[in-house]
Amino acid sequence: MYAEGLGLQKIADFSDHDGFSGIMLGRKDLPWHIELTLCHHHPVRPAQTAEDLLVLYYPERDEWQRACAKMELAGFTPVSSFNPYWDVSGRTFADDDGYRVVLQNRSWSSV
Repeated sequence: MYAEGLGLQKIADFSDHDGFSGIMLGRKDLPWHIELTLCHHHPVRPAQTAEDLLVLYYPERDEWQRACAKMELAGFTPVSSFNPYWDVSGRTFADDDGYRVVLQNRSWSSV
């Protein structure tokens, strides 16, 4: 779901390492990746909140619109954001467990 929705590829994975398995999603042209893990011995129930967000910035409108369409095609559900700031220039999507991803149509500038 995340790979398809965010245009990422599996860059690594691990299986039953001290009771955990996981996958890393990213791209060669990005300086970051997402790691999703599973604990085999102590299953954790999803405990997301409306403010647990992964936020990605897309400054170009066409690229942002394509990214939003890919999220829906991947099965993410569009939702209203708990914080109205994210709805002004962005869209919020929830995965099957209720965790949220915001695609923001703005540039990021470090403070």
